[in-house]
Amino acid sequence: MSQPETKPFDYLIHNVHVATMASTDDYGVVKDACVGVKSGVIQFIGTQQQLSHPNELDKNADSVINAHGQWLTPGLIDCHTHLVYGGNRANEFEMRLNGADYEEIAKAGGGILSTVRATRAASEQELFDSATKRLKSLLKEGLTTIEIKSGYGLDTETEIKMLKVAKRLGKEFPVRVATTFLGAHALPPEYKDRSDDYIDLVCNEMLPTIAELKLADAVDAFCENIGFSYQQTQKVFATAKQLGLPVKLHAEQLSDQSGAGLAADYHALSADHLEYLSQNSIEKMAKSGTVAVLLPGAFYFLRETKLPPIQALRDAKVPMAIATDSNPGTSPAESILLMLNMGCTFFRMTPLETLQGVTINAAKALGLDQEVGSIEVGKKADMVLWDIEHPNQLSYQLGGSNWARTFKS
Repeated sequence: MSQPETKPFDYLIHNVHVATMASTDDYGVVKDACVGVKSGVIQFIGTQQQLSHPNELDKNADSVINAHGQWLTPGLIDCHTHLVYGGNRANEFEMRLNGADYEEIAKAGGGILSTVRATRAASEQELFDSATKRLKSLLKEGLTTIEIKSGYGLDTETEIKMLKVAKRLGKEFPVRVATTFLGAHALPPEYKDRSDDYIDLVCNEMLPTIAELKLADAVDAFCENIGFSYQQTQKVFATAKQLGLPVKLHAEQLSDQSGAGLAADYHALSADHLEYLSQNSIEKMAKSGTVAVLLPGAFYFLRETKLPPIQALRDAKVPMAIATDSNPGTSPAESILLMLNMGCTFFRMTPLETLQGVTINAAKALGLDQEVGSIEVGKKADMVLWDIEHPNQLSYQLGGSNWARTFKS
């Protein structure tokens, strides 16, 4: 008995316009295209006439999908989030708007330590359930990859709990989750006025344990005048390097601590926030290939006035990514598309730059650009179909979603 003929593709998308995002200069548009996928990998991008059976599409693939002239982009990537946490801080938001200052909010039990208390008290299932709601909002906007940080436990047990929840989200939803250990996020109350002792805990206990459990894909820290010093951050980075883990950094959000330059010295995947970034650190980032991750949601929510040095980053050819920074205190954002608009309106980035910022450059910020972030032969078929007239519409529209379908390998 003869075997059925094996078709070139598992599925073929035709009658589609493709923004491949494979070029640094434009959207990489292929009009009136076909895209063929086999075993979750893109095998063909071209015209219908280039197919082996151009007039009988069903001979090319097990499934043939007519896109009716819609647009296909890479799956969107949110490369900086704090998606897993307990509680919320809406009460602090209201207090600030009613005139309370930071000290008053802290005395009332607010600030990051209120999230630490809520996260420590929450069970794994409770953290999973609350994070699921936030993740679903992002998935409805074409998200296929997300980075999720720990950092609201500030003790070994809770940091592990957060990272386990993040890993579980990646198993139970059609999304790739990159996990980041952020133990050096803030000083826990039991280490008040003992920041060096806490960094010792991070380096000597937390990091080795989490590395052994394979719960983190990268290591982050908050290098800031209200966070951890240059020297303390350097110690965390050195430990991460010994354990074979790449690093990234919350840097230059509130002041210039030269953290981005330090991150570049360690060939960090990214330096994030960067409102107070210096020219010296920009030059170091350019040499090391460290991505600048810009977070317009936090800029907006905190009513910041100091803009990141966008033109200097452009001039130095530092790749720029955009992310939600989804977190309870400074960017309770659940819309990656809104970040595109904010990147354009607040930071004066172009629509092309912001779309690059949630595709190919976001993939670089996670060390995944050889697998995802653009539509190219050999890469994973993480793609999104949009009911739009041009890719610039994704950063133009406020509210709503023109998402039509996600393809996830």
